[in-house]
Amino acid sequence: MTPDNLERVTQKLLHEAKLMGANEADVIATEGQSISVDVRQGSLENADRAEGVEVGLRVLVSNRQAIVSSSNISDDTLKIMVERAIAMAKDAPKDRYAGLASEDQLAKERNLSSLEICDVAPEPSPLKLKEEAKKAEFSALEVSGVSQVSGASASYGKYSVFMAASNGFTAMYDRSSYSVSCVAIAGEGSNMERDYDADTRVHQSDLRPSEEIGRTAGLRAVERLKPRRPATGDYPVLYDERVSSSLIGHFLSAINGAAVARGSSWLKNSLGEQVMPTSYKLVEDPHRLRSGVSRLFDAEGLPTKKREIVSDGILNGWTLDLSSARKLGMDSTANASRGVSSNPSPSNWNIELSSPKEYCDNLLGEMKNGLLVTSLIGSTINPNTGDYSRGASGFWVEDGQICYPVSEITIAGNLKDILKGIVLGNDARRHLSFVVPSILVESMTLAGS
Repeated sequence: MTPDNLERVTQKLLHEAKLMGANEADVIATEGQSISVDVRQGSLENADRAEGVEVGLRVLVSNRQAIVSSSNISDDTLKIMVERAIAMAKDAPKDRYAGLASEDQLAKERNLSSLEICDVAPEPSPLKLKEEAKKAEFSALEVSGVSQVSGASASYGKYSVFMAASNGFTAMYDRSSYSVSCVAIAGEGSNMERDYDADTRVHQSDLRPSEEIGRTAGLRAVERLKPRRPATGDYPVLYDERVSSSLIGHFLSAINGAAVARGSSWLKNSLGEQVMPTSYKLVEDPHRLRSGVSRLFDAEGLPTKKREIVSDGILNGWTLDLSSARKLGMDSTANASRGVSSNPSPSNWNIELSSPKEYCDNLLGEMKNGLLVTSLIGSTINPNTGDYSRGASGFWVEDGQICYPVSEITIAGNLKDILKGIVLGNDARRHLSFVVPSILVESMTLAGS
C-alpha cells in the first residue's frame, strides 16, 4: 500500500465519523512487513514473513469515547467501523478529561527524517538473515563448555504510520529495525545453565557482529555453571548494566500521570522532593538520532521536547498525556502513546540516567562484598508503597572479585530507599532507548540458603 492509500483510509474514516455524529475523532493507520529466521544445528528451523495493514479509529461523542480497529480496509469495513465506534461511544461512560488537542497545541515540525529512524538500505534477504543467525550459533558452539544452542535468530522489520485527527493534525513516518540474538546452553543433564546475547538497531550497519553476539552468549552461559545460594542477609547489590534499567523502569511507572491521577503511586507526594542522590539527573530526549522510539510529536500530535525529569536528585514532574494532565490540572508533557486498538496513555522514550560528579569505574571494588545481579525473573511491586521483591541470579563478589555464580535467590527492599542510595557505573550503552549504567545499591535483603 502506498502512503496515499494510508492517507485515504484515515481521511475517509474521519469524514464518515463526523457525518455520523462524532464531535471529535482521530485515526492511526499502520502498514508493516517483517522477516524472522531461526536456525538450529546449522539448519533452518523456522522462517516467517508477515505483511499487513491495521487501522484504529477513536471517536468522541459528548465526552464519551470508543475505539475500534481492523485489519480489513475495504470501504464496507471502514463504514462498519465508524458505525460501531459511534454506537459504542454513545453507551460509554462520560469522561470529561477525554478529548483532542486544540489546533494551537499541535506540532509544527512533522518530518522525522532528520532523526534517522528508518534505514534506507534494501530489505535483507531471508538467506542473508539465515547466514547471520548461523554465524551467531557457530560462534556460541565454539565456546568451551557450551553443549548446545537453543536458538539463534535474525530478523528485520519496517512499518509505516499515518496519523490524522479532526483537529487538523496529519503526519506520516517510517521506522525500521534489525536484530540478531542467540541463546546458549552450557553443561549437561541436570547441571545445565543458559544465557543469551542480542542486539537490535534501527540501521543494519550499526549491528554488532553476529559472531560477537554468539560468543558472548556462550561465555555467559558457561560462567553460570555450578551456581550456589549465598546465606540470607542484608548485602550491597550491584545491578549489571543489562538489568539496571529495570530499576528506572519502576521509577518511571510511579511518575506516570495515569498512576498518579489514580492515586496508586508510591511517588504521588514526591513532586519537588529528593528521590535520588544529589547531582543525579534523569533526562528524556525524544529527539535522539537513530533510536527506535524517537519522535518529534506524540500520539496526540503535541510537539515533544527534551526534559529533565530529575535534576540534582529532585523530581521535577510527571509523565503526562492530555487526559492525565487535565485530571491533575497540569499541561501535557507530550508523552502520549497509542496503538491502533488502544486509547492514548502516558509513556516515556529515550531515557538517560547520569551523574557528572559521581561515576564509579570499579563498582565491584566499591561494593567489596555482595551480589552482582545479571538476571531478574518475576516481580512483586506494591504500587502504593514501593515495596520491591524479585527473583535474581548472578555472581557472588568478595573483596571486589567475582567468586562464583548464584541462582534461585530473591532480593527485596523499598524502591524509595533503594533509589536514594545508588551509585552509578560508567558502562551505559549509548544506543539503547534506556541509557542506564550499572547501579550499585548500598543495601538490600537477600533470601538465599
